[in-house]
Amino acid sequence: MLAGQRVAVVVPAHNEARWIAEVLGSMPRFVDLVVVVDDASSDATAAIARAAPTTVARRVVELTTNVGVGGAIVAGYRVAVAANMDVVAVMAGDGQMAPDDLLPLVLSALSDGGYAKGERMSHRDVRRHMPAIRWWGSQLLSRLTSWAVGSTIVDSQCGFTAIHRRALEQLDLNQLWTRYGYPNDLLGLLAAVEVPIVELPVKPRYRGEASGLRAHHFLVMLALVARARFRTRSVRQRQSSKKAATA
Repeated sequence: MLAGQRVAVVVPAHNEARWIAEVLGSMPRFVDLVVVVDDASSDATAAIARAAPTTVARRVVELTTNVGVGGAIVAGYRVAVAANMDVVAVMAGDGQMAPDDLLPLVLSALSDGGYAKGERMSHRDVRRHMPAIRWWGSQLLSRLTSWAVGSTIVDSQCGFTAIHRRALEQLDLNQLWTRYGYPNDLLGLLAAVEVPIVELPVKPRYRGEASGLRAHHFLVMLALVARARFRTRSVRQRQSSKKAATA
């Protein structure tokens, strides 16, 4: 436990046999439960996750159909909520997220009952470590997402996050887009129900892996940004109408 609160970490993984043992072995000791969600891998990801040494209790969920990283995270969220966790973080199965950055995210989510996410753009080494196409793409999508949700988002695409159980229970996870672009869609869902969103600096880590991002994914993300804008405006307009009616 951390300050008397139970902490879970969801690890979405698709064909991460190379890295998953390292991710589990580096999990901080304050974590109560790690939920590895194997998104229909064709390699030994699930078997290695079950056998890897770790000081943290684990559950390995094997999906029979590939649902995308967002869908895998939702599956992990549901396991964590059913296990009565107070805050649920997300760390990728490829080791791109530094374990020592987890604590500030979890503490932030616990302190305000909201959503804390990493942002890599303020790190001094971001331009050296992050591939140029990802940097420019993240810059553009962050600006568009900021416009959509009505508040400044520095690094919309960073998936290193922590969310309080109360905030998670306000979301209709069935509405979340499950593949590329899920972070933008999730930020829209959070903004629509006015969950506090806080960004904290985290380290950019890459290991030379090729990006799976394609041109059509970017078009999908633009559509998701537009949907986030529509959701946020619709909710706020309804709230304004209610306030005006009771004034």
